[in-house]
Amino acid sequence: MRDRRSFGRAVQFTLSLARLQGLTGVFGFIRETARRSATPQYDYTSWADAYDNVTAFDLEEMRRQVASFSSKPLISVVMPVYNAPERFLRQAIESVIAQVYPHWELCIADDCSTDPRIPEILREYAAKDTRIKVVYRDQNGHISRASNTALDIATGEWVALLDQDDLLAPHSLFLAAQTISAHPYATMLYSDEDKIDDSGRRFDPYFKSDWDETLFMGHNMFSHLGVYKRSLLTEIGGFRPGYEGAQDYDLALRCIERTGRDKIIHIPRVLYHWRAIPGSTAQGPGEKNYAILAAERALNEHLARSGVAGRVDEIAGRGMTRLRFDIPDPAPSVSIVIPTRNGVSLLNTCVESIKASSAYKNYEIVVVDNGSDEAATLTYLQQLAEQPRIRVLRYPGAFNYSAINNFAVRQLESDIVCLLNNDIEVESPDWLNEMVSFAIQPHIGAVGAKLLYPDTSIQHAGVVTGMTGVAGHIHVGQPAETRGMMCRNELVHEVSAVTAACMVVRRALYEETGGLDEINLKVAYNDVDFCLKLREAGYVNIWTPHAVLYHHESRTRGYETTPEKQERFAREQAYMYDRWPKWIERDPAYNPNLSLDTTDGAYACPPRPWKANGPGKAT
Repeated sequence: MRDRRSFGRAVQFTLSLARLQGLTGVFGFIRETARRSATPQYDYTSWADAYDNVTAFDLEEMRRQVASFSSKPLISVVMPVYNAPERFLRQAIESVIAQVYPHWELCIADDCSTDPRIPEILREYAAKDTRIKVVYRDQNGHISRASNTALDIATGEWVALLDQDDLLAPHSLFLAAQTISAHPYATMLYSDEDKIDDSGRRFDPYFKSDWDETLFMGHNMFSHLGVYKRSLLTEIGGFRPGYEGAQDYDLALRCIERTGRDKIIHIPRVLYHWRAIPGSTAQGPGEKNYAILAAERALNEHLARSGVAGRVDEIAGRGMTRLRFDIPDPAPSVSIVIPTRNGVSLLNTCVESIKASSAYKNYEIVVVDNGSDEAATLTYLQQLAEQPRIRVLRYPGAFNYSAINNFAVRQLESDIVCLLNNDIEVESPDWLNEMVSFAIQPHIGAVGAKLLYPDTSIQHAGVVTGMTGVAGHIHVGQPAETRGMMCRNELVHEVSAVTAACMVVRRALYEETGGLDEINLKVAYNDVDFCLKLREAGYVNIWTPHAVLYHHESRTRGYETTPEKQERFAREQAYMYDRWPKWIERDPAYNPNLSLDTTDGAYACPPRPWKANGPGKAT
């Protein structure tokens, strides 16, 4: 434990062990109620007032810090303008003038506005501040051409994009410059964002993960605030006409094709306020249907340019897209490994649901029996062994989940391994198609599914490291239809870890990383450890909401109720703290403005890390 906060989370996690092992009912309810009542619950307005309210003292301290930056790049803020409402246009320009970082230029292109007040306003501001540069187009070319015109007069090493009615936080460019100074190899930066209405009320924040290209294929998580190295924009030729409404999406897609993942840096602060007024896509995807069509086209062209066999389809009415990878013909072979001991009814439900409800056909089922002694179970195992595409292996001795699975994998010759608990029941026929299609991608490690309790509440929607201790399931116990922040639960995305209750991974990767740790993690955390080893080796782990299964959790092994089991669990927990301290401290797939003390994705109070007195608070 590195500090009292970490110790408190560890204690809290230990107390909630039974819940994480599947305990339900009155004791789980009492514990969850106590936990939530001990955590402040904020609406976003109150949270922003408490933790995202930059004071005059903060701004003055930032001004002093600028002198210590290793580089002080000129940042060109590019803003196309066409018939903007005067009040919002003035506020947008004033938000740039108010930047605490002084090394900027505002490059405005008026796209032949028909409102005579627009040129007057722009001339007024250009006369007030020499850092404001304006060019007036002689014909309307729409947003892509207008943006390119503004980009043409930019001289900064970096370019930030701003819409004509949106706002930058006063420390936006300061934190951009600070990040550039700290990451001289960076080529693209993006920040968290929220929305702002015509009365100035901030709402609907988007606290993002670090760079996640898979999530980006579902919606444009990069856009606000997007900051690019100008040389990269020059290299790709700037904005492309014909993608209006998704021109920034298309721009970012072409940029990520030319740069590395490690060069795309996330600033976990709300630096951009997106104006939500009638007609704006901030009000909802239905406001600009053409933007969704343009985004879908840009995404599919990106896949084609990247040589990826797949496509994206619009998620009807949601303003988002679903990424689908093609499965080659013949399809990869899959071994579904199911450890079991007694519990014949659960095993029967599991196996029969796979056979009856799986559209994927090139699979075998490998049941690993760890000392079953019930007559009914032994009879059923004998029946299974006589069926095609089913093998029964015997693993005698004490229960060691890691060793059992490793033993089974050593017997396999298949391309893909699916680790599956015996208390899983298939719900969606395409579950294995979906998971395999991601697992065969060269950059992807483990793939996890959406698991539901029998009452249809969420059991697994991805694992967050550091949540309630070592790691926890996000949104556990919430309704299946819970969308998560910015509909994240409806989109395929990266997670640091997934549960081995249903995990798909290439067999070569399983062997490359040494499989599950059967020495230090015999029962708990072996899946988290395995996933983090994959991340350490350069792979990403994926959770998909399009593979849905039911999980009748922990019915066959029981809970950690004996002193011996509790002692073993404490050792495994301590091992994880020692082995993965940085991941437990900060999960890059989870935002530090979101709570680790609850599993519902609530706002962190305070954010991590937190400076009680200092510029910008959370950094």
